Amino acid sequence: MFERPHGGERAILVSVNLVSSDDQNSSEEFTELACSAGVIVVFELTATRKKPEPHSFIGSGKLQELSELVIAHQVEVVLFNHILSPGQERNLERVLQCKVLDRTGVILDIFAQRASSFEGKLQVELAQLKHLSTRLIRGWTHLERQKGGIGLRGPGETQLETDRRLIGNRIKSINKRLGKVTQQRELSRKARLQAQLPIVSLVGYTNAGKSTLFNLLTKSDVLVADQLFATLDATLRRLVLPNKMRLVLADTVGFVQNLPHDLIAAFRATLEETRQASLLLHVVDASDPERQLRIEQVNQVLADIGAADIPQIMVYNKIDRLFDCQSRCNQVENRITVWLSALDNIGIGYLYEILAKQLSLGTTHCQVRIPVNAGDLRASLFKDAVVLQEQYTDNGDSLLEIQIATQLFNHLTKTDLRLQLIKS
Repeated sequence: MFERPHGGERAILVSVNLVSSDDQNSSEEFTELACSAGVIVVFELTATRKKPEPHSFIGSGKLQELSELVIAHQVEVVLFNHILSPGQERNLERVLQCKVLDRTGVILDIFAQRASSFEGKLQVELAQLKHLSTRLIRGWTHLERQKGGIGLRGPGETQLETDRRLIGNRIKSINKRLGKVTQQRELSRKARLQAQLPIVSLVGYTNAGKSTLFNLLTKSDVLVADQLFATLDATLRRLVLPNKMRLVLADTVGFVQNLPHDLIAAFRATLEETRQASLLLHVVDASDPERQLRIEQVNQVLADIGAADIPQIMVYNKIDRLFDCQSRCNQVENRITVWLSALDNIGIGYLYEILAKQLSLGTTHCQVRIPVNAGDLRASLFKDAVVLQEQYTDNGDSLLEIQIATQLFNHLTKTDLRLQLIKS
């Protein structure tokens, strides 16, 4: 059985243009994925076929050419920019005599390197085990044959069944532990909902600049790197806008074309922060020539996790790479669009204005009177609402100008008679 690739291995990339398929993976993006995985790309092999060859995906002629390239360049791993069946991987490794990984395997390897939190490592392991469970036989080819006669029957089938059972048990154990993590996240989420703090989630294609924008807005130090999947674990920080409105900003894992379904399922707990958000900041690399395609691919993933109906602000980042660096806002397909540069701090003020405007749609702006002996009510308003101004009457009562979630305000006015509405 071939070992998993390690950083610094020499690799050949294989991309096949399938005439029968409209869903083509970008070869340039796959090169970035390979470099992010830490391999040294020594050659890129391309081919064109009407449809994949069932035995080896690329056909006998290209397979012979690939085998010669592996020997000539002393390659240790061959990476395919496609999803291979277990049989195709096994057949390719038998001919090439080196490790073969498909697109899903490469992405899983990157995620395994980047996972740092307990939850992230569990999610990656879960996705890896689900992917591996269909490829077990590849590692036990010496146990596949069973001879007849007493004492000559090989343990192949028994060994495979044992491995499947062990992997199945491990998957159950991980799912159970992730269930506890999900419960903890749910408790934290309920606490934020009780505090009426809106959640704004950063989403977008990987390497669009989400973490750079997150760090600028929240004064954090989340890892920023010019590579795919630099951020894997979700990070949440409290943000206070210039108008004193408070919110929770979430930085999530970036999406990529044809993100493996096992990864979407494994990271559902993390992506839940996106699904429960009040507003999405859809960050787009404005300098990407295929940015419209990237937008569609992100929206597809959002639909897969049930977040397609959440309001979006389209944030075109990296305008410092464009000739026209003017920040502007217009209405495009019922979505507000903001142009900015998180790196050069261009257009951030306008983003604050748009955020405040969008989040205030479900709030009430009013003036209330709090009796001098209702200190607990005053404290709760300072905690759960945005207090814009405070004055005092001659007898010590507080006059507060507040902006508060409409649902919470209606609840307070019905349940607490000490709250007196002066002006709405």
